[in-house]
Amino acid sequence: MPTRAAAHTRARATVLAALTATVLAATGTPALASTDTGHRMNRAFEQAAEKYDVPRDLLAAVGYGETRLDGHSGRPSQANGFGVMHLVSNPAHRTLEQAAGLTGKPLAELRGDTPANILGGAAVLRRYADGLGLDAGDRDDLGAWYPAVARYSGSDGQAAALYADTVYTFLADGLDAVTPDGEHVSVTGRPVSPHKDGLTATDASTRSADYPSALWAAADPNNFATGRSATIDKVVIHVTQGSYAGTISWFQDPVSEVSSHYVVRSSDGQITQMVRDSDTAYHARSANASSLGIEHEGFVDDPSWFTDSMYRSSAALTAYLCDRYDIPKDRAHIMGHVDVPGNDHTDPGPYWDWNRYMELVGGSNDGGTGADGLSFTAYATQRSGSTGAQVRAVQTLLNAQKYPVGEVDGSFGPATEGAVKKFQTARGLDSDGVVGAKTWTALLSAGTTPEIAEGASGDTVKRLQRALTAALGSTVGVDGSFGPGTATAVRSYQTSRGLTVDGIVGPGTWGALQAGS
Repeated sequence: MPTRAAAHTRARATVLAALTATVLAATGTPALASTDTGHRMNRAFEQAAEKYDVPRDLLAAVGYGETRLDGHSGRPSQANGFGVMHLVSNPAHRTLEQAAGLTGKPLAELRGDTPANILGGAAVLRRYADGLGLDAGDRDDLGAWYPAVARYSGSDGQAAALYADTVYTFLADGLDAVTPDGEHVSVTGRPVSPHKDGLTATDASTRSADYPSALWAAADPNNFATGRSATIDKVVIHVTQGSYAGTISWFQDPVSEVSSHYVVRSSDGQITQMVRDSDTAYHARSANASSLGIEHEGFVDDPSWFTDSMYRSSAALTAYLCDRYDIPKDRAHIMGHVDVPGNDHTDPGPYWDWNRYMELVGGSNDGGTGADGLSFTAYATQRSGSTGAQVRAVQTLLNAQKYPVGEVDGSFGPATEGAVKKFQTARGLDSDGVVGAKTWTALLSAGTTPEIAEGASGDTVKRLQRALTAALGSTVGVDGSFGPGTATAVRSYQTSRGLTVDGIVGPGTWGALQAGS
């Protein structure tokens, strides 16, 4: 998810469902999916479809494409969109306010109540259909809704067609999605013939000049700077906090003042470039001038968006960029937004699999070592036979905690394995001799447990920052200063572990860390 610098497809997309959804084979029969009317979201789709004469499966496909049917408890996307149907309220797009006018529902209810939000989405789609002149007979034809769906994207031209193509692929292929509450929402596959009215997502002129596999859709000139003031030496990994097409639209909106160089789709790994490599995208504040930004469709708190297709496609792009610009393939140079100094963002978040990603890139996940030999941008699993700087860190930490390994030689042999098992037993961890995330967290946090909060500094803060990096699986900069980034990481850790979420590291938080939680 980007931030601006302080100074300044006629081919249809092939869409694979993401983890929480199983794409069903097309039946060849345009029958609507059966639904369990005892379930809240299914009832909401059916009632909204009936009230506004919008096909129920179209509503469900739009909602799935926007949010994977997750309203995120009323929290906004980066474009300030809310709920399952992503009703937007920003200077350029006002579907939230439009829905309020059409339904009579208060804005707060449309933001936070799923049935109201779905009703609002249906009302907006019907208003667009009316604007197109669709009568009752037309509204029974799924294909006739294509221009209305494209308009719902909040964008024009190629980005709008990308959005509508995705929705119609869900309708053609079908889906069986599971909501965060465990409810199944299904759409049965059927033949679809969208009335595109000249809208197309790709043609020969919309390919990237920098990365041949990518599409090209230029960001608005207000959202990036021409040229560079520094040498490209890093890649920054982001998560969009929104949909693929919605992110493209947002970067093309001059009011956003944000952008990235590339955007990657969850379902199939399709990539769109929006800013030339030689220009400065507004995505990572202090690192804008020297970095390339890659946005990944999804939300940091939902791992279902991080598909195999996305990982492989993005890793191929990152490897290409590293080779082209002579960027080392390690975690010191391929970093998350959270790793960039001066940022308060947490993406790509705890569910991004750095080990897998770096392996696909063909690089190293040890992140390099700091002067203290203990601080890394990521902590990889260490076991018998492992060697290197992180094994030396394990050995140093074990010796400090009176579990002697002998010489700190960076070789994970029997003495180190035995010491790890003894430490694990003492901390109530599985005594397997393998230093994974839990053991790393317990080792790195071991020591005194004074209460610390934002504003604190020193070695205790460094110890906390290392432990949070291991526990969350995303880098917390180790600088010994308890600033906003560390406070955000503490709250994220407290939330994910069911602790009191106050950003203060007291006995409860220290206890959880030292237990390897």
